[in-house]
Amino acid sequence: MNPSPQPLVSIRHVSKTFRRGAEEIHVLTELELAVMDAEFLALMGPSGSGKSTLLNLIGGLDRPDTGSVQIGDDRVDQLNDRQLAAWRARHIGFVFQFYNLLPALTAERNVELPLLLTGLNKAERRQHVQAALAAVSLSNRSKHFPRTLSGGEQQRVGIARAIVTDPTVLLCDEPTGDLDRKAGDEILSLLQSLNKEHGKTIIMVTHDPHASARASRIVYLDKGRLSDQPSD
Repeated sequence: MNPSPQPLVSIRHVSKTFRRGAEEIHVLTELELAVMDAEFLALMGPSGSGKSTLLNLIGGLDRPDTGSVQIGDDRVDQLNDRQLAAWRARHIGFVFQFYNLLPALTAERNVELPLLLTGLNKAERRQHVQAALAAVSLSNRSKHFPRTLSGGEQQRVGIARAIVTDPTVLLCDEPTGDLDRKAGDEILSLLQSLNKEHGKTIIMVTHDPHASARASRIVYLDKGRLSDQPSD
């Protein structure tokens, strides 16, 4: 009998507390989550429920107070700051709500930024950038600056930047939150394509049921705990 497949992302007994003066805010409590390779997971929940905190723990931008965060063979919570920086550059692609593009750089230069942390030479970086921009259908806009691009186009540049290193996991924090419905639908279709046609593992935080419907699975976070059903 074949062994059961192991999850790509494994969150075990993770708790996270923030302190505001003398007050302790328990954001995540004994959290358990498994995400399989090539899964498209939508993470929903009310504002302040800890969705972005969980995303940051998976991406190595923060550390849990207790518990473990494992991506593939790597225990992310046990890496030091230097190891984390190198690990993120190789394994994580971030897509943000407000794009986070540098206005003084063209689309292709923005996409190239993560590659500057790798050992690729200029010609190799150019090849990767061209492939990433082609994947998001923006090859003809590579020389344009962010101010000359629509919101949807800017988010496509953000996605190209996120995938240019061929990361293990794509983490999307409200990727359509700043877009109108038409542009948002285009971004969601692009994410679905990256998942289904290119096998990308995607974890997307969203408050929009229209967006979460594009995922292959939805989980709900509320009061620091996960559920397969929304809370009342």
